[in-house]
Amino acid sequence: QVQLVESGGGLVQPGGSLRLSCKASGIIFGVYTMGWYRQSPGKQRELVASITSRRDTTYGESVKGRFTVSRDDAERTVDLQMSSLKPEDTAVYYCNAHGGLEFWGQGTQVAVSS
Repeated sequence: QVQLVESGGGLVQPGGSLRLSCKASGIIFGVYTMGWYRQSPGKQRELVASITSRRDTTYGESVKGRFTVSRDDAERTVDLQMSSLKPEDTAVYYCNAHGGLEFWGQGTQVAVSS
């Protein structure tokens, strides 16, 4: 059974930082591209950041220079370090694993507000 379990969401003030983590089980983690997506009310789910098995990274335009994605294949985790957070970063953040098959986590809420 494949599971992607996110943690680390919460409420943070504008300009603050937050770190999300996703723990994977049930997949051969090292061959999957891991990613983070987000969705806010009334909007489509969008790519935040992804990292391949070779550590190639891709970032959404709105988060470039502020967010950093990393992975630890031994721990089967993918993290998203978010800095200089803005109210428009408020969304549910989803962990994604893609490698032929595709899997999603349940999501974790991030709210940026003063």
